[in-house]
Amino acid sequence: MVATLTDKAYIAGVAETEYVRGTPKSERQLILEASAAACRDAGIDPSTIDGIVMAWKDVPTNEDFIAALGIKDLRFHSHVHIGGASPVAAVVQAAAAIAAGLATRVLVPTGHNWFSRPVRLSSMEQTPGGVGNVPGAEIRNNLENPAGLLAAMQWYSLHANRWFHETKADPAGMETVALTTRRHAHLNSKAYMRDRELTSEQYRASPVLVKPFHLFDICLETDGAAAVLVVSEEEARHMNGRAVAIAGGAEGHAECPDDLSTRPNILDMGITKAASRAFDMAGVRHDDIDFAEIYDCFTFIVLRQLEEMGFCDRGEASDFVSGGRIALGGDMPVNTHGGLLSQAHGIGMNHVIEAVIQLRGEAGPAQVEDAHIGLVTGYGDFSDGSVVILHN
Repeated sequence: MVATLTDKAYIAGVAETEYVRGTPKSERQLILEASAAACRDAGIDPSTIDGIVMAWKDVPTNEDFIAALGIKDLRFHSHVHIGGASPVAAVVQAAAAIAAGLATRVLVPTGHNWFSRPVRLSSMEQTPGGVGNVPGAEIRNNLENPAGLLAAMQWYSLHANRWFHETKADPAGMETVALTTRRHAHLNSKAYMRDRELTSEQYRASPVLVKPFHLFDICLETDGAAAVLVVSEEEARHMNGRAVAIAGGAEGHAECPDDLSTRPNILDMGITKAASRAFDMAGVRHDDIDFAEIYDCFTFIVLRQLEEMGFCDRGEASDFVSGGRIALGGDMPVNTHGGLLSQAHGIGMNHVIEAVIQLRGEAGPAQVEDAHIGLVTGYGDFSDGSVVILHN
């Protein structure tokens, strides 16, 4: 693939609100706060923003951003709707807009009140119109709901159980991911689970909510927002020297994206396609990756992405993550901030922010030694995938 984006765009500003469970603030307010803070982090006036790529959310609108940030000339805006794959895909789209000359300072924000929303995804309660805010609503409401499939943990269990059946993978890999990310969260002042210990005994004693998921295999539901500012190479040169380069990125989609129950191959994942394109564009190999921030709505999704991206063969991810390989100090630390499992559900934008912080050398006790190349993934809905590769 032609390296159309390599080093043509940089992430110059990052910010995230406090992650909480219960807030009086609206999602609009939180997202605008994070957006203004990302501009401050980059040292620019928010009024000079000329592009916005909204990751997953439709609110705030472009008009909201213009009014709240005082934007003088918004030249480009778009919305990306592929669930948890949206933030990483939106960063790639922002880089593409900059490479095409459509904008020079593009804000990429997102946020959600996962905990304070009227009906949480984990509750198995339904809104009057059935499931909401998920793809394929007609399939969910007319085919799956009558069979008792009401929540994300049930939908994802179909994929997980098939994977275990076909590959005989070791379930211990899920525990490794859960315990490792929790240990990393203890080093992150912004992690919701920072002061909450998780031992192997606690993990194994926790209830199995849906086979094969223990309680701690499932991500958090928190309230908060995050934003990054993507700028052109020329803009980055005149900033504070903390900008991180985008080496490559891509998105990919399963061939049968919404229908889980009749999908010809339920193990089909879009990230398989996205990863090969991103690696080719960035001109790097798997051994070049110093750390990875991998979308972790469920522990097994981390394992599956490692396989589909080519770090190991299908069914071998549990062995790959064993022996401290994905812990700080290991060969390839994963989710050094705690991830969705133990930091917060930042829709994956918190993963992008952590990668930038690592490449700036600002991660404090969680800093990966000699970090030069980082990989970030997004995983959305029922197998949308996105990858971005960054370097300092």
